Amino acid sequence: MLAIRLPAEVENRLEALAQATGRTKTFYAREAILEHLDDLEDLYLAEQRLIDIRAGKSQTVPLEEVMKRYGVEG
Repeated sequence: MLAIRLPAEVENRLEALAQATGRTKTFYAREAILEHLDDLEDLYLAEQRLIDIRAGKSQTVPLEEVMKRYGVEG
């Protein structure tokens, strides 16, 4: 269960979209959260990898090597 307060403008847009499409505001709120959550998780993972690389805890592989290893022509 989650309760959120939205700015009036966002609430109005969400309400208009729900009415225009016959879906619920909850449906669109859930969809927006799920879509953005994927992006946030990807960003967090990338930031963590960068921290590990800079700290010497992880190594990189040049693109050319990856392409050669998997038989992809460049």
